[in-house]
Amino acid sequence: MLLPEETFKAFTQQGEADTSTASEVLFSLSAKPKEEVENFVFRIEQAGGTVYAQPGEKNGLYGAGFSDVDGHRWNFLMMNE
Repeated sequence: MLLPEETFKAFTQQGEADTSTASEVLFSLSAKPKEEVENFVFRIEQAGGTVYAQPGEKNGLYGAGFSDVDGHRWNFLMMNE
């Protein structure tokens, strides 16, 4: 779930992580083909997100990493066939 900060605190009984210095989760989305990754990265930048890992090959996957406007980190990945 995506929750407002106060609702999140009520559920977890903790404060949220400072996303400028730590990651609380890493979301991964599946892509196919490579052009979908590249198109998605372009759209992320247009929407104000930050790309921290440009599209490319790593550990048998093709993908990119980005942070949303709240600093949460995401991957957009395609498994090599």
